[in-house]
Amino acid sequence: MSNATYIPGTCNLGKSEIRRRQIVGLVGLFFSLSSLVGLMSIHAERSARLGIFLPLMVASVGFVQSRSKFCLAYGFAGTFNLGKLGDISRVSDPIDRAADRATALKILLKSFLLAALATVVVYVLPF
Repeated sequence: MSNATYIPGTCNLGKSEIRRRQIVGLVGLFFSLSSLVGLMSIHAERSARLGIFLPLMVASVGFVQSRSKFCLAYGFAGTFNLGKLGDISRVSDPIDRAADRATALKILLKSFLLAALATVVVYVLPF
């Protein structure tokens, strides 16, 4: 993706931004796993296990954005970045902004569902 181009509703991130989302996903995964180990080690009650949703959400948002090559925050804000970090451009066409918002909403819902599903798995684990 060295010659990345902005494609409304499809691609609003360049290589450096994709790498940043991958790092966010890995950080979220680290905190999810460390939370799971902590919950298991103290034999936490089921209701306490629901707290793992937040780090799972961070992980899923990071990974879904990196795989989609699309930032949900940029999509909602009507911006994109295909160059170096911090080099943000605005989307001028209202139809393109609407397509970006729709994709951003899909990414948010997909990430929420992934995190919710993983939280349910942790909730029902027998420990």
